[in-house]
Amino acid sequence: MAQAEIGVFGGSGFYSLLDDVEEVVVETPFGPPSDSYVIGELGGKRVAFLPRHGRKHHLPPHKINYRANVWGMKELGVTKIFGPCASGSLKREVGLGHFVVCDQFVDRTTGRIDTFYDGPITTHVSSADPYCPILRKVLVDKGRELGITMHEQGTVVVIQGPRFSTRAESRWFSSNGWEVINMTAYPEGYLARELELCYANISLITDYDVGVADDPDLPPVSHHDVVKVFDANNARLRELLFAAIPTLDHPRDCPCATALTGARG
Repeated sequence: MAQAEIGVFGGSGFYSLLDDVEEVVVETPFGPPSDSYVIGELGGKRVAFLPRHGRKHHLPPHKINYRANVWGMKELGVTKIFGPCASGSLKREVGLGHFVVCDQFVDRTTGRIDTFYDGPITTHVSSADPYCPILRKVLVDKGRELGITMHEQGTVVVIQGPRFSTRAESRWFSSNGWEVINMTAYPEGYLARELELCYANISLITDYDVGVADDPDLPPVSHHDVVKVFDANNARLRELLFAAIPTLDHPRDCPCATALTGARG
């Protein structure tokens, strides 16, 4: 099977710019991943890409097989994963087109299978600091070099989907001081930690969430505006990943690589 060093979950448009692309089907103990993996060359690195919603975007957030997706990356040899997500802002100062490299998550999903460890050995992996600090720093530094407005930390609240929040829920999330809302950041990142993989979330802000949009000082967001920001974000995301990935030569001396140490009873 073809091998890769770096993994990317996300939408379409990224892998088309990789060199010497090949598609790989990975079987996992947890069922099929969202699609076949696309592996190619970028800046001397072998990169595996997987559209988490499937290539035809047929999988809603609550139906994605997150365990299979992450396990498949590990099977391919990946040790470092980027997880970009289109997201809503919960704060006025986190504006449209900004990137938030989150350092925390709040899980508001229900019913998603979110662990590889169902026994017989009890395993408790810490999620106190759930994202790789080294990957996060690389993203922030490279993003700022490219002129992207980067927030170097933030909390993403992950809702179940496919419905959006009510105004009351949105105002509640915002009042807690959280910055970002989306439907796919959990359990993807935590599952990567359970397999001792480095993982960084990149939240790409396309709109203000409904409770924040009640602010009379903020312009109302239209579908046209969201699509425009989304397309611009995708272009900047490609620039960011193409700048960051070739630099990933650091040793894995981060907490991710030893996440299972002391985790088993």
